[in-house]
Amino acid sequence: TGPAIKSLFSNFFSEVVGTFALVFGILYAAGAQIAGPLPVGLLIVAIGMSLGGTTGYAINPARDLGPRIAHAILPIRAKGSSNWGYAWVPVVAPLCGGALAALLYLALNSN
Repeated sequence: TGPAIKSLFSNFFSEVVGTFALVFGILYAAGAQIAGPLPVGLLIVAIGMSLGGTTGYAINPARDLGPRIAHAILPIRAKGSSNWGYAWVPVVAPLCGGALAALLYLALNSN
């Protein structure tokens, strides 16, 4: 993934918000026993359509890091940069967004 406009703060914030929405939505869907492939898939589409234009919506560290590592080590003729200066954003931001979503979910649902 790569940002449409490179602004590390804005890109980081966008990824945190996207992952927060995904994890929080999945947790509430699971709590209401409506989680399944269709609701989760529709949630991902909604996040992609609303937030995906800014950063390509990694919202999952493995979705960005694995292909970036493969791009870096595979011998592809005339390939561009793997953009390692930006690589931390789609890895760290989803971890922060997921943790914040889980903490808020637990805070709202603790008896």
